[in-house]
Amino acid sequence: MSTTRSHAAPPKRSRTIVGLVVLGALVVVIAATAWVGIRGLQAKDALQAAVPLAASIRNQVVAGDGAAAAQTAAQLAEFAETARSRTSDPIWRTFELLPFLGPNLQAVRELAAVVADVAENAVTPLADLAGNLNLTDFKPVDGKIALQPLVDAQPQVAAADAALARAAANVSAIDTGDVLEVVRNAVTQLRAVTVETAVTLDGMNRAVTLLPAMLGADAPRDYILLFQNPAELRSAGGIPGALALLHTDAGSIELTQQASSSSFPEYPAPVLPLGDEIRGIYSDITGQFIQNVTMTPDFAQSGALAREMWRLEFGVEAAGVLSVDPVALSYLLDATGPITLATGDELTADNAVQLLLSDVYARYEVPAQQDAFFAAAAGAVFDAVKSGRADPTKLIAALARAATEHRVLVYNADEAEQALLSDTTLAGTRPVSDSSTNRFGLYFNDGTGAKMDLYLDAHTAIGQQTCRQDLRPQYSVEVTLTNTAPADAATSLPAYVTGGGAFGVPRGNIKTMVSAYGTPELQNLGVTRDGATVAYHPATDATYPVSTIGIELAPGESTVLRFSWLGDEPFSGDLEVRSTPLITLHEVTQLDFGC
Repeated sequence: MSTTRSHAAPPKRSRTIVGLVVLGALVVVIAATAWVGIRGLQAKDALQAAVPLAASIRNQVVAGDGAAAAQTAAQLAEFAETARSRTSDPIWRTFELLPFLGPNLQAVRELAAVVADVAENAVTPLADLAGNLNLTDFKPVDGKIALQPLVDAQPQVAAADAALARAAANVSAIDTGDVLEVVRNAVTQLRAVTVETAVTLDGMNRAVTLLPAMLGADAPRDYILLFQNPAELRSAGGIPGALALLHTDAGSIELTQQASSSSFPEYPAPVLPLGDEIRGIYSDITGQFIQNVTMTPDFAQSGALAREMWRLEFGVEAAGVLSVDPVALSYLLDATGPITLATGDELTADNAVQLLLSDVYARYEVPAQQDAFFAAAAGAVFDAVKSGRADPTKLIAALARAATEHRVLVYNADEAEQALLSDTTLAGTRPVSDSSTNRFGLYFNDGTGAKMDLYLDAHTAIGQQTCRQDLRPQYSVEVTLTNTAPADAATSLPAYVTGGGAFGVPRGNIKTMVSAYGTPELQNLGVTRDGATVAYHPATDATYPVSTIGIELAPGESTVLRFSWLGDEPFSGDLEVRSTPLITLHEVTQLDFGC
């Protein structure tokens, strides 16, 4: 019996050992789970605390309270680091291997890492910069802008720009396919904010890099200033009826010469090679008349043509070309306040467009006098900004709004500097699409030969529909054009506005050449007008499929043009339309159409 008991003892000890191992493992699992749960709650609390701080920093920077922004940024960085550290230990990473729970933990860890990166490497240096700078530092004094603060800011802005670009890429790479809705929403919100901020900061980085050079930090420069007049439309805005030469030197800015379209002759041939595509769509006159250099939607080409014409007439080889329109000037007037002109007129943000694009034609019958008034008004606004009377915050907001609407354009003859402008609204390029957005173009060129585009109204819509078995989508851009001139425009409006029938267009009518650009890989499907298929001019411009049609509208008449293209593969992203900046802009709407 004793022998039997002796042989039975080991199984009992084995069961005890196994039980202890299982119990120990269970304790470890429970402890690890509790560890992950507690640290997850700590990370959640830290991330939630960080959200309102980010908004506070933005408000403090806008208010010019750099010290408060720096302090808040330090708090944000502390919370962000807490969230990152709580989600990056080995136990957390092990739990990421579990089904269902794992993808959520991984997404939260990556989310916390992005927030920590932004807080440490973007927000903190920018808040420190805000603490050392004030918008008033860039306010002109005696016509001169201090350039050293911009130069000193370059390293911090460049570092923050790199951090935001990295964060935007990292948050976009977070896999949210198998996560809870609350986690997916958090990633989506952070992605939207990060990508938007990255774009803004990218523009800021380019600005602090480019502005000192353009303002003559290294050597004096000359820039041609085009004042585009949208009362007579061109693709980039309007005819350059008035021009000026802008001289910069070590931050000082002077208007040293003014000219008008009458200062330039008709050149017997384009002053620079245009290429068969541009010549086919817009003809040789694009490079023969200063009034037509902006017929192309590529402002780099417009700038190069204007620069060459100025050189031919005045012997000055400018460093580049800048462009503004009266609507942009009205935005600047909101920052400077009212300006009294030599004529006694008071120019304000509210009356600038009406005075410059309508009243001036009723007052002066001679085109040269109209251009002179326009140039004088633009010069007065420039002097007001240069004198330092503009509110810096409002001035920046005005320039940003005008740039967003493509009313401020810049061309630099230096290739490296021009490259800094690429992919920005200032460059005035053809619309560039990416993996998330297809961008189309819609451009207008006046065919009346007068200023009737004061009365041209345009409403635009865009949409897509998939009707084919191969899932290739159809895209359509629709524009409703209306001549809003009074019924008696032929007799009530001056000949300089109606054109007087000089180009075969009856007085009061508006003739417009409309060019629609698809994305480069699309197949052109043609044009309809008021629902009926019509003849049009198909072409290609730098691989973009282009449809051009001329239309003429009597006072009160409307027409609906629809341009269509066929895509080469399914697409589920966003659609945008970039168009000529008319005097009045309307929101682009969604176009719904059937198969």
